[in-house]
Amino acid sequence: MSAPGIKTVILAKSKDIGGFDVRRALPAKEQRMVGPFVFLDHMGPASFSAGQGGIDVRPHPHIGLATVTYLHAGEFQHKDSLGTDQMIYPGEVNWMIAGHGIAHSERTSAQTRKTAHTLAGVQVWVALPELYEDCPPAFEHVKADALPKPAYQGAQATLILGTAYGETAPVKTFQEMFYLDVKLAPHAAIPLPETHEQGAAYIISGEVGHGSDTFTTGMMIVFSPDYKVSLKAGEDGAHLMLLGGEAMDGPRHLWWNFVSSSKEKIEQAKRDWGDPDARAQRFALPPGDEAEFIPLPKY
Repeated sequence: MSAPGIKTVILAKSKDIGGFDVRRALPAKEQRMVGPFVFLDHMGPASFSAGQGGIDVRPHPHIGLATVTYLHAGEFQHKDSLGTDQMIYPGEVNWMIAGHGIAHSERTSAQTRKTAHTLAGVQVWVALPELYEDCPPAFEHVKADALPKPAYQGAQATLILGTAYGETAPVKTFQEMFYLDVKLAPHAAIPLPETHEQGAAYIISGEVGHGSDTFTTGMMIVFSPDYKVSLKAGEDGAHLMLLGGEAMDGPRHLWWNFVSSSKEKIEQAKRDWGDPDARAQRFALPPGDEAEFIPLPKY
């Protein structure tokens, strides 16, 4: 890249997650993680006819991370091992801390399936510092009106996690980070938060420019550690997710839905999910959604 401050650019790859395509930007061969963010899936927009169905992500396990589902359109019904049964709507935050182990499902509700509907949003995984990898699982839900809205001319921003632009999001996190949903009017610009060690921008729609370079939908721009960058929208505006933070306290191993600083912890999680008795103890299936689950992959 010719523009200063750009470390690398990732073109998100299409992935099928059970009849529903997503764009996956992290992890990538160019960049395994940005700050604590080890996974980013861009979902939709996808449209469904009345009675056609929706999304059914069957119960599956996680360790060593926290997940964030953030929707721009549509809804999901989240259920997990803790007994949580929580609807999520656009602009809200579902923050699930897996810690030592949790199982959850995300499905389109029966009510929504009755009518034509659209789904669009982003799911990210945040790796936990080694000190907290085995903490008890937990869940937190935050309504849209509780999230800070940093103001910049021509920019509508929502702070989902962490700190940025003098604001702090209400969700409790385990290290310094930022995660924002930003909509830019045509030709409007926004500076990247400068108080964090690592940072990136993922383009949901539209185009942004930096220096002589232009970036478009489905690209993740990863910035150099000493970046001081301002991104400017093109003539049609742009929709971005900004993310990053403090570098992790070491490398992370990622296998299927498991994230850990230890390969042995991942191997143990595999054994526990594959064994009915151990699964019931560590990864109890969500109450009310116990009829099926995703089996351990064979790769």
